[in-house]
Amino acid sequence: MLQILKVPRRVLPVVSPSAGVLGETIDLGWLPRGVPIAGVAGDQQAALFGQACLSPGAAKNTYGTGCFMLLNTGPAPIASSHGLLTTIAWRIGGRTTYALEGGVFIAGAAIQWLRDGLGILRNAAESQALAESVPDTGGVYFVPAFVGLGAPHWDMYARGTIVGLTRGTTRAHLARAALESIAFQSRDVLEAMAADAGIAVEALRVDGGAAANDFLCQFQADVLNVAVLRPRVIETTALGAAYLAGLGAGVWRSADDVGGRWALERRFEPRLDESARVTRYDGWRRAVEKSKGWLVS
Repeated sequence: MLQILKVPRRVLPVVSPSAGVLGETIDLGWLPRGVPIAGVAGDQQAALFGQACLSPGAAKNTYGTGCFMLLNTGPAPIASSHGLLTTIAWRIGGRTTYALEGGVFIAGAAIQWLRDGLGILRNAAESQALAESVPDTGGVYFVPAFVGLGAPHWDMYARGTIVGLTRGTTRAHLARAALESIAFQSRDVLEAMAADAGIAVEALRVDGGAAANDFLCQFQADVLNVAVLRPRVIETTALGAAYLAGLGAGVWRSADDVGGRWALERRFEPRLDESARVTRYDGWRRAVEKSKGWLVS
């Protein structure tokens, strides 16, 4: 790229490790002088490290406004042929660890829309009780492609779709369909990762604000047919950045020392039978196809 764009390499900054003293702060009044800056990472890479996903096959999913899943693929990069990003997870002690990343544009934002756009929720936390008040969605699927579809579909012309509505559909069904859509989109990404990496993910570690929703975590386990692990600290992006800084500053001797600090708060095991799992996911895929290419270019 430097050759194509005729950019001299010397004008670029030095690539530094993810953990190690890179510099120190100056006196800004609110920040004292001399505090070492010893860790640096992108937000999702920091979350992967904070979740102690240190070995190949370890995966985490961060539920926020959007949804971001990363899979540790080890010391060699894997070029994706299923719409994912090949990225560096971190570089520590001269060794580079790679990951596959898949981003979903709309996750928690779908719940915000139900609250702010439609007014059927007083607050986001109410979505769990409302979703659990009905046994299923009544055949309703909600594809929240408000700004198109991200990984692994990458359709900028897709738009949000709600299908399967009947006169019996209530706000509870819509709330449940919105939460289920987050889990379905995550399965789309995880299946793409498994196809690219040839790695069977045995458990998914979850974090971010929406990970506090028990219904979402349980349905995620159901639709993936793998255990979902929620740690005691779900703000793992900040935690991972702190871990990298502590490792770089010598607070911990190795990444394994950091990994030993990860603590489980709750484990969600799959409960849905295989026939129901296949049926529900097939319905989701049909709904996604309805949302694709809605805008005419």
